[in-house]
This record gives sequence, structure tokens and C-alpha cells, in this order.
Amino acid sequence: MYCTCKKDLFARRTRAHNAEPRPVHTQIAINRFLKNSQLAASTQRSYRGDLEEFAKWLEARGSTIQDIDVRALSDYTAHLGRARTGQRRLSPGTLARKIAAVRSLLRAELGASRVPDLPLQSRRRRHLPTAPNLAEVKKLLERFKGDDPLSIRNRALFELVYSAGLRTHEVTGLQVQDVDFAQGTIHVTGKGQKDRVLPLGDIARESLTRYLQESRPKLIDSSESALFVSNRGKRLDTSTLRKLLSNPHKLRHAFATHLLEGGADLRTIQELLGHASLSTTQTYSHVNPKHLRRVYDSAHPRAK
Repeated sequence: MYCTCKKDLFARRTRAHNAEPRPVHTQIAINRFLKNSQLAASTQRSYRGDLEEFAKWLEARGSTIQDIDVRALSDYTAHLGRARTGQRRLSPGTLARKIAAVRSLLRAELGASRVPDLPLQSRRRRHLPTAPNLAEVKKLLERFKGDDPLSIRNRALFELVYSAGLRTHEVTGLQVQDVDFAQGTIHVTGKGQKDRVLPLGDIARESLTRYLQESRPKLIDSSESALFVSNRGKRLDTSTLRKLLSNPHKLRHAFATHLLEGGADLRTIQELLGHASLSTTQTYSHVNPKHLRRVYDSAHPRAK
């Protein structure tokens, strides 16, 4: 009797061990992945669209994410390569993002060992950002000369983005308590919820002080803790910020480029920008070739 029960238990465990893994519903997996990820809000929105597209493709094939192998991912990549937005094919950057979203989903749901290793055939072209020079920065600033509450706020926004090289979502996510006027620093939460403390330039500090004293009290809803608020007293959103500053990321490029041209090293700029990779910093901080020539001529023993 004892032996029979023991054999039955062993048989059940063997069947359970050899059984096929429970199917994962693709939509549930997508929702779970995005909910638990530490991606920036803008990246989450892009990834959701990419993954919804992937889910439809799987459904049309009668497949689930557990069926994805190198061949299936290759088929999906080819499918994307034939896709068009308007009259144009997807750019290499968009294609790379869509595949990255799928790979991230597979890694989260199935584990790293189940992620197919499929390098893209067409490499993403490197686009060097064009940063405004100092004269152009001053010209941009001329738009915010007024003394009304919104003009004072917009000037503080401009000065802060240029002074600290902040991303759009980092600016809109700031709280009043994130600014330490005594230490001259600002606490920022960046990509992946990574925190960093940045120095605050004197001009940016003066603009923020004026904004907090003269402008924000006239705009604020008493319950709002956001540093920058809209004309309705609520937290400023990223779309409004882009309309106000036209292209906030250009100011981030200018921040990095002007620091580098002023003598700052790339490692320091990497820390200030919150980049995980130094190669990303090198792209953001594109330097004028004439400046590189001057540095080379003054530093290299065989330059002259």
C-alpha cells in the first residue's frame, strides 16, 4: 500500500514536470510588463503601441509569446520591414524600438534565455543633434521678457532646462521641495526612477526664486505640490512644455555641448545628464570641429 502510494506520487510529479508550461495570455503579459516596468511614461506609451501591434500579429498567426523563437522573431521583423507610416517605410530607429519592446516583454515574461538573439540587418543611422550656440540661446530667451506670471514661469523653465540639462518628463515631475536653494542644487528623478542631484546655476536660481515668489502664488491651486504649474494651477504636462519651449531637448543638447566646449569632461557630463552609457553622452554632446582643432593644437605635442 505504501509503495503504491509512493509510486503514484512519483508519477504525478513526473507528469507535472514534463507537462507543457501554462499558456501566457499575450494581453495580460503586456499589461503586467508595462505595469511593473520602470520605463519613462513616454517610453511606456510607445512600447504599449508597439506591443499591441505585436499581439495582433501573434493572434493572426494563431500563436502566443511562448511560441516566439529566432525564426518567429525574424518573421515579425520582416513584417515590420514591409510596414509603412503614410507613404514611407519605418525608419531604422522606429524598427529597432519596436523589436526592443518585444524583446523586453519576452525577457520579463519568459526569462533572458528565451529571448532570441536576432541582430537587425540595417543599423540605425547616427544623427548628431544640432545644439543652439550661445547667441541663439540668448535669442530664444528674448521671448520671455514679460513681467506677467506666465512669462516669469516660462523664463524660469527655460533657465532651468538649460542650466541643468533636464529631460522633458524630469522637468514636469519636479516638486517644490526638490529645489534646495541653500545648497544650490535640485533633486531630479530620471529614467528608470534613478535619482540624481544637480548643481543649480545662479541665473536659474534667481529665475526660480522670482517665479516662486511672484508668479506661482498667482497660478497655484493650494493643493498642488508641483514646481511648475499651468495657468489653471495644475501640474504642467509634457505636451504644454514642448509648446512653450518649442524643442526642450535642444536646450539639453546645448547644455552638454557648451559644458564640453567649456572644458568639462565627458564622464562629468554623463553624470549630469543621467546617461547609463558614455556613448549616449558622446552623441548628445556634439562639439564644433573648430573647437576640437583648438584643443588638439594646444594639447598634442606633435600638433605644431
